[in-house]
Amino acid sequence: QVQLVESGGGAVQAGGSLRLSCAASGRTFSNYAMGWFRQTPGKEREFVATIYWSGAGTYYADSVKGRFTISRDNAKNTVYLQMNSLKPEDTAVYYCAATPSVMSRRVHEYDYWGRGTQVTVSS
Repeated sequence: QVQLVESGGGAVQAGGSLRLSCAASGRTFSNYAMGWFRQTPGKEREFVATIYWSGAGTYYADSVKGRFTISRDNAKNTVYLQMNSLKPEDTAVYYCAATPSVMSRRVHEYDYWGRGTQVTVSS
């Protein structure tokens, strides 16, 4: 089992920045690639970013490429999502997740999920 707890969400104006954190506990954190997803009411959970277990590789959704940066600190069992130049359409609940896959953008390939943190961007 891997337990994941997100933090760092909040309300911000368009153009602002937030940094989300996801603290992991349980099984060896560095065994897993990590991902960030987001979801708004009535919509499916959407891929945002993923990072290789070592941090050597990353992949982003086109909608956030160039604005968001995923990173991880395996010594602290934590993955981060730095979000810059935020837009109202980034408003969502953001979830972190762990997968034994190399990296993935597919929801069903992630075995463990946090409970999410709300991000609200006003215009």
